[in-house]
Amino acid sequence: MNRTLSTVMILVATVAIISVSAFLYLTREIAAPSININESVQSLTVDGEGEEIVFQIEQDGTTAEYNIYELLNGEDKTVIGTTNQVAGEIALNLSDLSQSQIGEIHINARTFATDSDRRDNAVARFILQSEDDVNEFIIFQPTEISGLEGSASVGDSITFQVTGNLTVAGVTQSIIFDVTATLESETTLSGHAQTIISREAFNLSIPEVPSVANVGDEVTLKLDFTAAS
Repeated sequence: MNRTLSTVMILVATVAIISVSAFLYLTREIAAPSININESVQSLTVDGEGEEIVFQIEQDGTTAEYNIYELLNGEDKTVIGTTNQVAGEIALNLSDLSQSQIGEIHINARTFATDSDRRDNAVARFILQSEDDVNEFIIFQPTEISGLEGSASVGDSITFQVTGNLTVAGVTQSIIFDVTATLESETTLSGHAQTIISREAFNLSIPEVPSVANVGDEVTLKLDFTAAS
């Protein structure tokens, strides 16, 4: 009898230790960014004698956002995650917009924040797998700009599309962003870019959570940016 009781107590203690360890792992803070976001991107190469103005995305005034449907505790909810940890460069040729360039856009996947710290940790750790160094950054590599033509001057707004390769958690897919940009001044460019992607296309699996009955497949991605020359 004593031996049986001892065995049961050992099993209970073992399960408790495992449960506590798992809880601590699941709820611990996500790893901090490994480097300054601006250091993660390479500068655009432009003709020194050309007419391009290079604008660098600034964290102040910039927000990258995802939103996705979630059935949480029996209620419909739109989850919105945001971060200002975005970097990249845009080279505008104001006299011939077709000669403009957009460099790689990097977003630190560890830094998205919603209305729940637990969700943030789960998204960063298990869905975006951002604690793996190779997945720390969501990367958009433009391959084509469509509809950008003519010239522009201060105060003008221009609408165009950018096709490129988006890499999330090690999976790369070609997507198209609809973009509107405004030349606020000779030194400031602002804009909005938006697209919709399929979560399944990027193999973004959702961990099983009792309170979450369903998560949508469509993810809306938005980027509101301010860039300075």
